[in-house]
Amino acid sequence: MSKRYLKLTSLSDALTLLKKRFSFIPKVVTIPVSDSIGKVTAHAIHAPLSFPLGHLSAMDGIAVKSSDTIEATEQRPVLLHNFQQVNTGNPVPSEYDAVIMIEDTEEDDAGILIRSPAYPWQHIRPVGEDIAQGEMVLPGGHVIRSGDIGAMASYGILEVDVLSLRIALIPTGSEIISLGTIPKPGQFIESNMLMVSAELRNCGVEITLFPVIPDDPETIAETISSAVSNHDLVIISAGSSKGTKDYTNSVIENLGEVFVHGIAIKPAKPVILGEISGKPIIGMPGYPVACHTILREIVIPILSWYGLCVSEHQKVTARLAGSLHSEIGIDEFVLVTIGKISDNWVALPLSRGSGVQMSLVRSNGYITIPSSVEGFEAGKDVPVTITTPISEAEKTILITGSHDPVIDYLSDELRDSGIFPASVHVGSMGGILALKRGDCHLAPMHLLMDDGDYNIAYLKKYLPGEELVLICVAEREQGIVSKNDLSFDDITTHRFVNRQKGSGTRILLDYMLKEKGLNPELIDGYHREMTTHLAVCLAILSGDAEMGMAVHSAAKAYNLSFVPVGTERYELVMKAESFESDFRIQKVISMIQSEKFRQLLDKLGGYRTHETGVIRKISYP
Repeated sequence: MSKRYLKLTSLSDALTLLKKRFSFIPKVVTIPVSDSIGKVTAHAIHAPLSFPLGHLSAMDGIAVKSSDTIEATEQRPVLLHNFQQVNTGNPVPSEYDAVIMIEDTEEDDAGILIRSPAYPWQHIRPVGEDIAQGEMVLPGGHVIRSGDIGAMASYGILEVDVLSLRIALIPTGSEIISLGTIPKPGQFIESNMLMVSAELRNCGVEITLFPVIPDDPETIAETISSAVSNHDLVIISAGSSKGTKDYTNSVIENLGEVFVHGIAIKPAKPVILGEISGKPIIGMPGYPVACHTILREIVIPILSWYGLCVSEHQKVTARLAGSLHSEIGIDEFVLVTIGKISDNWVALPLSRGSGVQMSLVRSNGYITIPSSVEGFEAGKDVPVTITTPISEAEKTILITGSHDPVIDYLSDELRDSGIFPASVHVGSMGGILALKRGDCHLAPMHLLMDDGDYNIAYLKKYLPGEELVLICVAEREQGIVSKNDLSFDDITTHRFVNRQKGSGTRILLDYMLKEKGLNPELIDGYHREMTTHLAVCLAILSGDAEMGMAVHSAAKAYNLSFVPVGTERYELVMKAESFESDFRIQKVISMIQSEKFRQLLDKLGGYRTHETGVIRKISYP
């Protein structure tokens, strides 16, 4: 029987224990100025010399004594004999105290004519105008920027003292393989430490990324000991749970001390905090989202304690587009996609699975559910931490409803227009309800009506009295997907995989079953549901099912056979007010109506484009 956690430490207590236990004093190293971008200055930097070193001309012209020009007027110009021609940046000889622009002089056989007097230090950059010798160039604790590097070079500073932090990253697991190796079933490409490394390098940390260590306690111990000897902090990926091959905890205990094993957060509960030879050791769970949580909630704060510069994310208040239930006593972090509808932020919760890395990719923020509450109900205003630039979040357009592979391609094309589409696949009915609640900008749908038309009757039923606009993406072919040219007639004799309730594909299937008088219970797999067409095809490709219903383009993407059962109208529906006023909506419409998009549909296959871009409106007198 596997061991259980004896005690969970709260996140705040875990951070307090860390801060009290270690001094977090960074080392100081001297590096060339040219290599210092993004580093943090260890102390104030002062100019070793003045800049400019001497008086310089600020203009092309002539250097003069200002006293020789006092009587010059437009009517009575002064002829100068004592002057020296200078260009911008030239030293001004010590006997002169002013420069007259070349445009304000006239050449004469006997000298130079001027028609207005010059004042002392006119158009002269004095010694130390930019900075005087001994003056501070940069304060301590400053993140060095490109402009700082240029300035330090100009002032004769060749090297700079910066804060140095060395962190060792050790991935473990016999099932983990290195990037570039093709995985077999049961194997996983090491990605956690690549993610951590990228984030930490961005904060100016010096990283040593070790090769993957197999699940062998002796090898793990040797690697950790080696890492501790010449690094300030060691982070270990995987092996922090209580499984039979999770050795991280016992190895750290044998080499030093584990003072926290298990933090009351979700994801990432089985995190380890330890100490070896006075150095902090962190054991991360192997799941990617859990690993990212520890990176954000524990590792990044540690960097700030060392004095490194870390990003601070902006917080906004957003209306939650779905209920979130959580366990009392656990701080839970939920990734979301956030977008602005009218003037209000809306947050769409993403999958809460620790291994679903696409949630990290699709998210642009996260919600914290405190340990003292059981969650948040849909529609509640909640604080959201935005993890992308807020300008990008403001350009995000929320697309919720029926899935079609073309939506992903449409999203990719729109990014060139400065729009950031975010799609959630909840089926056509889910999209209608999201639009009704004001939780999305666009709802893709393809709901067959009794009269053979699509969508409008459903919209009138579920959004009565609402002014709506529909734009046709395409008419697409739905059909039976398989490896062996199976057709709808084979549905009761072969293993089937279905789409989720509320999806247009599911409604079409049920309509056809009813037409043919077939009982759904006769279908092996009728109750097994997938949320996308591609997931249906993947289930067939992997042998989990023999047939399913999906669009032609999805079957083509996986090189599966496709037997059509019908053509349907796939449309995006939006509220009329958004259609008229939202520039993001107009960008989407322009792209759908473009020749480029029609060519894309033709390339993908399985789409009819004669209705592509056609707009229909639902309005009331």
